Amino acid sequence: MNPKRLTFENRNGYQLAAHLYTPADQKPKFFTLFAHCFTCSKNFSAVTRICTALSQNGIAALSFDFTGLGMSEGEFAESSFTSNVSDLLDAAAFLAREYESPKMLIGHSLGGAAVLYASAEMKEIEAVVTIAAPAFPGHVRHLFKDSIDEIEKSGSAEVSIGGRPFRISKSFVDDLDQKPLSTFLKKLRKSLLIMHSPQDEIVEVSNAAEIYNAAHHPKSFISLDGATHLISNPQDSEYIAEVIGSWSKRYVLLVDVEKQVNDTRGNQVFVRLSGEKYTTEVMTPNHHLIADEPLDVGGADLGPNPYDLLMASLGSCTAMTLKMYAERKKWPLEQVSVFLNHEKVHLSDSAHPEDKSAKVSQFTRIIEIEGDLDAEQRQRLLEISNKCPVHRTLQEEIIIQTMLAK
Repeated sequence: MNPKRLTFENRNGYQLAAHLYTPADQKPKFFTLFAHCFTCSKNFSAVTRICTALSQNGIAALSFDFTGLGMSEGEFAESSFTSNVSDLLDAAAFLAREYESPKMLIGHSLGGAAVLYASAEMKEIEAVVTIAAPAFPGHVRHLFKDSIDEIEKSGSAEVSIGGRPFRISKSFVDDLDQKPLSTFLKKLRKSLLIMHSPQDEIVEVSNAAEIYNAAHHPKSFISLDGATHLISNPQDSEYIAEVIGSWSKRYVLLVDVEKQVNDTRGNQVFVRLSGEKYTTEVMTPNHHLIADEPLDVGGADLGPNPYDLLMASLGSCTAMTLKMYAERKKWPLEQVSVFLNHEKVHLSDSAHPEDKSAKVSQFTRIIEIEGDLDAEQRQRLLEISNKCPVHRTLQEEIIIQTMLAK
């Protein structure tokens, strides 16, 4: 899935670039805002992975570039921590105008401190999530500590952060020093989730303890054991999104508590790409699952591959069919287990698909039946397995009609 590219104007008249990640059926449970780390951007890998995974959990996520960063207008040297907070407020106002007000804020590193400040001014925000956030915004001074004297003397200095040049102004440094989180956290009446790695070498985990101790309940802490500060492992990003999705079910109140029907546009199944490579969302009116390719062919292995799904269809249909038949016969069938494999046979024949005798796919189905059944009943169940609807469909002459959507 490619996010929708958007721009919105902040209070200083700058156009800020944004990405909107939405669920496959375009019916989000709610909207959230994501604030990136210091000198990062909306295109930072951890941001894109977490926002993509959130959309797969039914949450629409807006990430954007702060003033002077990424594709946003303005000069970074003229920005400040306070301007980051105001950019968040402007992003929330944009969402409220064009879509709906966000109910949750998520911030990574200095962005985590920013969302805590911004949430205090946003009544509609019900939950806040911080990832590797400092308890004191001035913590980022260590990134340019060798240039502090020059900044104090000259009013600004060009520093290298992550191999990229940035001009840091004295007003930026002074603004950081005036924003201790402990001054207002005790008054913050939002549900708070703090996520931090004990191995974080950039922002020590003690910062999470300070934030946790200063805040009132409801508050939660999740250890990101083994994760780096920049969340460089894709599996950590997936985990973060899954935890946020589950946690938000308790702390973000949804107006419509009834289960929403997925919008498949009148069709039985809706499928779309939803990842950096081959990750694919599969949606029926009432269910949602993920398909993917294994790592050795370039996928992320976040779900079964297409042939696994096909075998799952055959296996589940087999088990259901035997259960239904046994119930009608009142036979004591206790359990059905189906093991399936797929392989290519006579692979050389695949060069001639028009030849009806060229069978290149073979499914092997092993059925394990439990229950007080005699040999005749077991044999009959084996025969019935070949009558399951999916089995019969796979053996029919299949016509697949394909067309482009209008």
